[in-house]
Amino acid sequence: MATAKFQTTLAGSLPKPGWLAETNKLWPTWRQEGAALAEAKADATLLWLKEQEDAGIDIVGDGEQSRQHFVHGFLEQVDGVDFDRKVKMGIRNNRYDAMVPTVTSALRLRARVHQTEARLLRAHTDHKIKFTLPGPMTLIDTLADGHYGDRVRMAYAFAKLLNEEARGLEADGVDVIQFDEPAFNVYMDEAVQWGIDALHQAIEGLRCKTAVHICYGYGIEANIRWKQSLGEEWRQYEKVFPALAASRLDQVSLECAHSHVPMELMALLGAKDVMVGVIDVATDSVETPEEVAATIKAALRYVPRERLLPCTNCGMAPMDRHVAAAKLRALAAGARLACEAV
Repeated sequence: MATAKFQTTLAGSLPKPGWLAETNKLWPTWRQEGAALAEAKADATLLWLKEQEDAGIDIVGDGEQSRQHFVHGFLEQVDGVDFDRKVKMGIRNNRYDAMVPTVTSALRLRARVHQTEARLLRAHTDHKIKFTLPGPMTLIDTLADGHYGDRVRMAYAFAKLLNEEARGLEADGVDVIQFDEPAFNVYMDEAVQWGIDALHQAIEGLRCKTAVHICYGYGIEANIRWKQSLGEEWRQYEKVFPALAASRLDQVSLECAHSHVPMELMALLGAKDVMVGVIDVATDSVETPEEVAATIKAALRYVPRERLLPCTNCGMAPMDRHVAAAKLRALAAGARLACEAV
């Protein structure tokens, strides 16, 4: 009997082609406007879909090609967020400063956010598709509050909006909906106290697979400096994983490759599917299939084979396009090699 293959997937974003937006930037400026921009976004989405399929990725995504930023792409369709009233604010517990918009009134969705991208993907692939959304805690950590006066209250307001969009994505044919919560690695106590419960509100009523992505950030200088300050062992996951094991979410995506995360912490996730990051997004050095397979093999000591999904550590938006494509190929090749070896 043939051994079932590992199901490979991505944490989220992929680099934008130079004809769509500025390259090698986390917050790029669009090259086009109006109808030309909409067409360019669709073209870039299909380009990366083909790259993923050709590489051998099993559960594919849109690479977040239609979003300037993984948080702000959602906020563009939210009434109550004033992009003309931006303030400089420290985010991720002041890890770095950003110019962020301000919440000025009660939040509501004025329209579907990602219907166009989700339906485009579903119409052009037979693969399972995953769609990413920012989580409630990360959303409120990337905004100034000029209305609610309470972080938790604002997070639950966003959770309701996220649930609206998630239900729409499920109806569009999305197989996995992932909520990105890098803030869970910063505000660990709050993540346990109310962050996971806010995610429960965001997934209410969904029948598709649901996931949360928790990482140590994009491969940008501020995050690299932060990682260097964390010492020889990064144990942030230790606080939140037991609570996630008891949660209603199906999958957890985590950073592993070239990190100082003790691998045994994955065992704290219990019966969850685990998207194990086997591709480092903080370096342009492309992993060999053998390196990827070695990381998978090490993770199998703590995660049963049938629940392990090889993945990227985080999104690759600021990376060179050709490096990212090579890393996709390494991810799939390494998963194949690991399948043959175990």
